[in-house]
Amino acid sequence: MQQTKTNLTTALVDFLREQISSGEIAPGDKLPSENSLMTSRSVSRTVVREAILRLQAEGLVHTRRGAGSFALTPPRDDSESPSGHVPRTLQERRHLLEFRMGFESQSAAKAAENLPPGALADMDFALNAFRASGGNASETMNCDYEFHLAVARASGNPYAVQTLQSFGPAMIAMPRQRFDMPTDELSPRLARVAEEHEAIREAIATGDQVLAAAFMRAHLSNSIRRLEHESGLTPKTFG
Repeated sequence: MQQTKTNLTTALVDFLREQISSGEIAPGDKLPSENSLMTSRSVSRTVVREAILRLQAEGLVHTRRGAGSFALTPPRDDSESPSGHVPRTLQERRHLLEFRMGFESQSAAKAAENLPPGALADMDFALNAFRASGGNASETMNCDYEFHLAVARASGNPYAVQTLQSFGPAMIAMPRQRFDMPTDELSPRLARVAEEHEAIREAIATGDQVLAAAFMRAHLSNSIRRLEHESGLTPKTFG
């Protein structure tokens, strides 16, 4: 009996993890209710609750008392976002990365030019937290976002900051490798992301506007390639 319950819990965890990683349940979306999962997956309430606890431990689900469980990050108040739109499809994620490539490259250049007090400390905090996350999906997503937000703030352009805040952590493209169980070390793919962030930070620290913009553009371009590779698509088939 115990083995059967364990197998059912594992199967439900795998199902919900796939729903999250594929974008069927987007960041901030509410997971199906306990009753809905019990009916659709033919499992007990205990199995559902244990599956949610395991997803919480993986950093994939946030549960808010009285409101339910949500994917990756807590739901955003629509008043915080002019569009209220979270990128769900691969096409939308690519479009967002292409959009970010333009203004975030400029933000990196302006950050290198301005470099206000405390800006590097904010970037370093996000970088260190990213490396210490061990690949926990929710933590790496938030730390990734906080690094880009720190660069935008360092640019001194409030519109760049507002644009990133309007998307929140959901703007970060999430390769499925980020949905593996957390480990003590970053995966090779996440380690490369950290290295790209550090290159941007160093260019900003030295005041090299051209290099800072180039590294930011290369980082976001690499993010597109990582997304395409993870999806098994080429730029042509991506649309």
